[in-house]
Amino acid sequence: MHRLLRAFLDATEGRFPPVDGGVTHVDPPGRVHGVVAFTGHTYVMAPAPIWPSDDIDVPPPDGYGGSHDPRYVSWLARDAAEIGVLDAVLFARGTGAGSASLGRTDRHDDHHRVDHARSIRDDVRVYGDERGFVTLSTGLVGRTEFGVEADPAGHDLGWGRSLVADALGLIPDGEPVFAAVSPGNARSMRAFLAVGFTPIGSEQLWVV
Repeated sequence: MHRLLRAFLDATEGRFPPVDGGVTHVDPPGRVHGVVAFTGHTYVMAPAPIWPSDDIDVPPPDGYGGSHDPRYVSWLARDAAEIGVLDAVLFARGTGAGSASLGRTDRHDDHHRVDHARSIRDDVRVYGDERGFVTLSTGLVGRTEFGVEADPAGHDLGWGRSLVADALGLIPDGEPVFAAVSPGNARSMRAFLAVGFTPIGSEQLWVV
């Protein structure tokens, strides 16, 4: 098991890294690299070296938010074609109850959210109905990941919230599932929180 995956799973059980301002370097298992921050501790998943030399005008990383400094992330991801946005990391547990309405679909294969999921994740499955769709996949360091896209017609009808709630039935009972949500996307954040997702950290990813 990748060391960062163990940290994610431990966090779902309330066991977090030490609040010491430290930085833990872990090797990326594939093309996706990134910075993942918990309270007071950061994991940098990139090839070494991860510390800028003294002759480079880039602040060094730290576990108190400094590892998300745009200057540091830009230096660390200098070989990436594109750097992803800063997201909050949330988790919930599947219910294993199934879903009467969400079925596998290929209707959304040309949607940018599906395309993005397939560019950084494996085994992407799309489920949908008239409310929109969700993606389930194997994502960063092997964790189960979740994405949702509600039809704009239902933005004031709770469709996004109900999609998230129904999709938890597609996950085995008790299995943790993770979502990355932009902090500024308050509508999405509220939907995830309302159905029991819990924030555990933040991350910024890129593909090389």
